[in-house]
Amino acid sequence: MKPLLDVCNVSYAYHTLSGETKALNCLSFQVHFNEFLGIIGPSGCVKSTVLSLISGLIPPESGEIKIHEALCNNHAMPIGYMLQKDHLLEWRTIYENVLLGLEINDQLTPARIKSVNQMLKDYGLENFKNSKPSELSGGMRQRAALIRTLALNPGLLLLDEPFSALDYQTRLNVSEDIYMILRKKHKSAILVTHDISEAISFCDRIIVLTERPGTVKKDLPIELDMDVKTPLKARSAKGFLEYFNQLWGDLNG
Repeated sequence: MKPLLDVCNVSYAYHTLSGETKALNCLSFQVHFNEFLGIIGPSGCVKSTVLSLISGLIPPESGEIKIHEALCNNHAMPIGYMLQKDHLLEWRTIYENVLLGLEINDQLTPARIKSVNQMLKDYGLENFKNSKPSELSGGMRQRAALIRTLALNPGLLLLDEPFSALDYQTRLNVSEDIYMILRKKHKSAILVTHDISEAISFCDRIIVLTERPGTVKKDLPIELDMDVKTPLKARSAKGFLEYFNQLWGDLNG
Protein backbone atom coordinates (compact mmCIF):
# COMPACT_ATOMS: atom_id res chain seq x y z
CA MET A 1 0.00 0.00 0.00
CA LYS A 2 1.28 3.46 -0.87
CA PRO A 3 1.99 5.75 2.10
CA LEU A 4 -0.25 8.57 3.22
CA LEU A 5 2.79 10.82 3.67
CA ASP A 6 6.14 10.56 1.89
CA VAL A 7 8.99 12.84 2.97
CA CYS A 8 11.80 12.31 0.46
CA ASN A 9 15.33 13.76 0.78
CA VAL A 10 14.15 17.03 2.30
CA SER A 11 16.73 19.65 3.22
CA TYR A 12 16.15 23.03 4.83
CA ALA A 13 18.26 25.86 6.27
CA TYR A 14 17.62 28.98 8.31
CA HIS A 15 18.91 32.17 6.74
CA THR A 16 19.82 35.28 8.75
CA LEU A 17 22.05 38.30 8.23
CA SER A 18 24.83 36.44 10.02
CA GLY A 19 24.69 33.46 7.68
CA GLU A 20 23.07 30.10 7.00
CA THR A 21 22.24 27.40 9.55
CA LYS A 22 21.56 23.95 8.15
CA ALA A 23 18.45 22.55 9.84
CA LEU A 24 17.64 19.37 7.91
CA ASN A 25 19.76 17.28 5.57
CA CYS A 26 18.19 14.71 3.21
CA LEU A 27 15.42 13.80 5.64
CA SER A 28 13.30 10.85 4.46
CA PHE A 29 10.47 8.90 6.12
CA GLN A 30 6.91 7.78 5.49
CA VAL A 31 3.63 7.63 7.39
CA HIS A 32 1.01 5.04 6.49
CA PHE A 33 -2.76 5.09 6.85
CA ASN A 34 -4.00 4.64 10.44
CA GLU A 35 -0.43 4.91 11.75
CA PHE A 36 0.83 7.00 14.66
CA LEU A 37 4.45 8.07 14.09
CA GLY A 38 6.57 9.57 16.85
CA ILE A 39 9.47 11.95 16.24
CA ILE A 40 12.06 12.40 18.97
CA GLY A 41 15.56 13.83 18.95
CA PRO A 42 18.05 16.01 20.81
CA SER A 43 16.93 19.44 21.95
CA GLY A 44 17.27 21.91 19.09
CA CYS A 45 17.11 19.29 16.34
CA VAL A 46 14.25 21.20 14.66
CA LYS A 47 11.53 18.59 15.16
CA SER A 48 8.86 21.30 14.96
CA THR A 49 10.37 22.53 11.68
CA VAL A 50 9.57 19.11 10.20
CA LEU A 51 5.88 19.66 11.02
CA SER A 52 5.97 23.16 9.54
CA LEU A 53 7.33 21.70 6.30
CA ILE A 54 4.70 18.95 6.19
CA SER A 55 1.89 21.41 6.84
CA GLY A 56 3.09 23.65 4.01
CA LEU A 57 3.82 26.61 6.30
CA ILE A 58 7.35 26.69 4.90
CA PRO A 59 8.67 25.12 1.68
CA PRO A 60 11.63 22.71 1.60
CA GLU A 61 14.78 23.96 -0.11
CA SER A 62 15.23 20.58 -1.77
CA GLY A 63 13.44 17.26 -1.81
CA GLU A 64 9.72 16.53 -1.90
CA ILE A 65 6.88 16.08 0.57
CA LYS A 66 3.85 14.25 -0.78
CA ILE A 67 0.50 13.80 0.93
CA HIS A 68 -1.44 10.94 -0.62
CA GLU A 69 0.84 11.20 -3.70
CA ALA A 70 0.27 14.95 -4.18
CA LEU A 71 2.90 17.58 -3.41
CA CYS A 72 2.27 19.15 0.01
CA ASN A 73 1.75 22.63 -1.44
CA ASN A 74 -1.01 21.31 -3.70
CA HIS A 75 -2.71 18.54 -1.72
CA ALA A 76 -6.44 18.24 -1.40
CA MET A 77 -6.37 16.37 1.91
CA PRO A 78 -6.59 18.77 4.89
CA ILE A 79 -3.98 18.53 7.62
CA GLY A 80 -4.78 19.16 11.29
CA TYR A 81 -2.19 20.88 13.47
CA MET A 82 -2.27 20.83 17.29
CA LEU A 83 0.30 22.94 19.12
CA GLN A 84 1.59 23.00 22.70
CA LYS A 85 -0.98 25.65 23.63
CA ASP A 86 -4.64 25.35 22.71
CA HIS A 87 -4.85 28.94 21.37
CA LEU A 88 -8.55 29.17 22.18
CA LEU A 89 -9.85 32.73 21.87
CA GLU A 90 -11.03 34.03 25.24
CA TRP A 91 -13.63 36.38 23.74
CA ARG A 92 -15.39 33.47 22.04
CA THR A 93 -17.34 30.66 23.69
CA ILE A 94 -16.13 27.08 23.43
CA TYR A 95 -18.75 26.47 20.75
CA GLU A 96 -17.61 29.48 18.77
CA ASN A 97 -14.00 28.38 19.17
CA VAL A 98 -14.55 24.85 17.85
CA LEU A 99 -16.39 26.26 14.82
CA LEU A 100 -13.64 28.77 14.03
CA GLY A 101 -11.84 26.64 11.43
CA LEU A 102 -15.07 25.92 9.62
CA GLU A 103 -15.89 29.64 9.64
CA ILE A 104 -12.53 30.61 8.19
CA ASN A 105 -12.77 27.96 5.47
CA ASP A 106 -16.42 28.76 4.69
CA GLN A 107 -17.49 25.21 5.58
CA LEU A 108 -20.25 25.84 8.12
CA THR A 109 -22.55 23.27 6.55
CA PRO A 110 -25.32 21.49 8.48
CA ALA A 111 -23.41 18.20 8.24
CA ARG A 112 -20.22 19.73 9.67
CA ILE A 113 -22.10 21.48 12.48
CA LYS A 114 -23.88 18.23 13.34
CA SER A 115 -20.51 16.47 13.52
CA VAL A 116 -19.11 19.15 15.85
CA ASN A 117 -22.17 18.92 18.13
CA GLN A 118 -21.74 15.15 18.32
CA MET A 119 -18.05 15.49 19.21
CA LEU A 120 -18.87 17.98 21.96
CA LYS A 121 -21.30 15.42 23.37
CA ASP A 122 -18.93 12.45 22.95
CA TYR A 123 -15.95 14.22 24.51
CA GLY A 124 -17.75 15.60 27.55
CA LEU A 125 -17.97 19.26 26.53
CA GLU A 126 -21.64 19.57 25.58
CA ASN A 127 -22.52 21.26 28.88
CA PHE A 128 -19.63 23.73 28.49
CA LYS A 129 -20.28 24.88 24.92
CA ASN A 130 -21.38 28.34 26.11
CA SER A 131 -18.48 28.73 28.56
CA LYS A 132 -15.37 30.80 27.94
CA PRO A 133 -11.98 29.02 27.72
CA SER A 134 -10.85 30.40 31.11
CA GLU A 135 -13.71 28.51 32.75
CA LEU A 136 -12.38 25.12 31.60
CA SER A 137 -9.57 22.94 32.92
CA GLY A 138 -6.43 22.41 30.85
CA GLY A 139 -7.57 18.96 29.74
CA MET A 140 -10.98 20.21 28.67
CA ARG A 141 -9.42 23.08 26.73
CA GLN A 142 -7.17 20.61 24.90
CA ARG A 143 -10.17 18.45 23.99
CA ALA A 144 -11.88 21.58 22.64
CA ALA A 145 -8.78 22.31 20.56
CA LEU A 146 -8.91 18.76 19.21
CA ILE A 147 -12.58 19.15 18.22
CA ARG A 148 -11.69 22.38 16.41
CA THR A 149 -8.98 20.46 14.55
CA LEU A 150 -11.14 17.43 13.73
CA ALA A 151 -14.04 19.61 12.55
CA LEU A 152 -12.26 20.03 9.21
CA ASN A 153 -11.94 16.23 8.90
CA PRO A 154 -8.16 16.13 8.37
CA GLY A 155 -6.59 12.98 7.01
CA LEU A 156 -3.35 13.58 8.92
CA LEU A 157 -2.85 15.22 12.32
CA LEU A 158 0.37 16.92 13.36
CA LEU A 159 0.76 16.94 17.15
CA ASP A 160 3.52 19.29 18.33
CA GLU A 161 3.94 18.40 22.02
CA PRO A 162 0.20 18.91 22.59
CA PHE A 163 0.32 17.67 26.19
CA SER A 164 3.43 19.48 27.43
CA ALA A 165 1.57 22.46 28.93
CA LEU A 166 -0.48 20.17 31.22
CA ASP A 167 0.36 18.87 34.68
CA TYR A 168 1.56 15.26 34.72
CA GLN A 169 -1.68 13.57 35.81
CA THR A 170 -3.78 15.59 33.33
CA ARG A 171 -1.18 14.94 30.64
CA LEU A 172 -1.57 11.18 31.02
CA ASN A 173 -5.36 11.35 30.99
CA VAL A 174 -5.56 13.71 28.00
CA SER A 175 -3.04 11.62 26.09
CA GLU A 176 -5.27 8.60 26.69
CA ASP A 177 -8.38 10.51 25.59
CA ILE A 178 -6.87 11.87 22.40
CA TYR A 179 -5.34 8.52 21.52
CA MET A 180 -8.71 6.78 21.79
CA ILE A 181 -10.49 9.54 19.84
CA LEU A 182 -8.02 9.39 16.96
CA ARG A 183 -8.05 5.59 16.86
CA LYS A 184 -11.84 5.53 16.78
CA LYS A 185 -11.83 7.98 13.88
CA HIS A 186 -9.09 5.99 12.05
CA LYS A 187 -6.77 8.98 11.79
CA SER A 188 -3.06 9.03 11.05
CA ALA A 189 -0.88 11.22 13.25
CA ILE A 190 2.66 12.46 13.80
CA LEU A 191 3.59 13.20 17.41
CA VAL A 192 6.63 15.38 18.15
CA THR A 193 7.70 15.04 21.76
CA HIS A 194 10.69 15.26 24.10
CA ASP A 195 9.16 12.54 26.29
CA ILE A 196 10.43 9.07 25.36
CA SER A 197 7.78 7.31 27.46
CA GLU A 198 5.04 9.34 25.79
CA ALA A 199 6.35 8.44 22.34
CA ILE A 200 6.50 4.70 23.12
CA SER A 201 3.07 4.59 24.74
CA PHE A 202 1.34 6.63 22.01
CA CYS A 203 3.01 5.62 18.76
CA ASP A 204 3.24 2.62 16.45
CA ARG A 205 6.67 3.64 15.22
CA ILE A 206 9.31 6.15 16.30
CA ILE A 207 12.00 7.89 14.29
CA VAL A 208 15.00 9.37 16.07
CA LEU A 209 16.53 12.48 14.54
CA THR A 210 20.19 13.43 14.74
CA GLU A 211 21.44 16.79 15.90
CA ARG A 212 21.36 19.58 13.30
CA PRO A 213 21.37 19.22 10.40
CA GLY A 214 18.70 16.67 11.22
CA THR A 215 18.27 13.38 9.45
CA VAL A 216 16.86 10.00 10.50
CA LYS A 217 19.19 8.17 12.87
CA LYS A 218 16.81 5.29 13.65
CA ASP A 219 13.38 4.08 12.53
CA LEU A 220 11.97 1.84 15.27
CA PRO A 221 8.63 -0.04 15.15
CA ILE A 222 6.98 -0.31 18.58
CA GLU A 223 5.53 -3.78 19.20
CA LEU A 224 4.40 -4.17 22.79
CA ASP A 225 3.08 -7.44 24.18
CA MET A 226 -0.57 -6.49 24.75
CA ASP A 227 -3.93 -7.26 23.18
CA VAL A 228 -5.28 -3.70 22.92
CA LYS A 229 -2.85 -0.82 23.25
CA THR A 230 -3.67 2.36 25.11
CA PRO A 231 -1.08 4.88 26.35
CA LEU A 232 -1.72 4.11 30.03
CA LYS A 233 -1.63 0.32 29.60
CA ALA A 234 1.44 0.55 27.37
CA ARG A 235 3.55 2.03 30.17
CA SER A 236 3.33 -1.21 32.14
CA ALA A 237 3.54 -3.57 29.15
CA LYS A 238 6.28 -6.12 28.68
CA GLY A 239 8.99 -4.64 26.50
CA PHE A 240 8.28 -1.00 27.38
CA LEU A 241 11.44 -0.58 29.46
CA GLU A 242 13.59 -2.17 26.76
CA TYR A 243 12.31 0.30 24.18
CA PHE A 244 12.90 3.17 26.62
CA ASN A 245 16.51 2.14 27.29
CA GLN A 246 17.18 1.67 23.59
CA LEU A 247 15.83 5.10 22.65
CA TRP A 248 17.54 6.74 25.62
CA GLY A 249 20.83 5.31 24.36
CA ASP A 250 20.14 6.58 20.85
CA LEU A 251 19.49 10.10 22.16
CA ASN A 252 22.47 10.18 24.49
CA GLY A 253 25.07 8.46 22.35
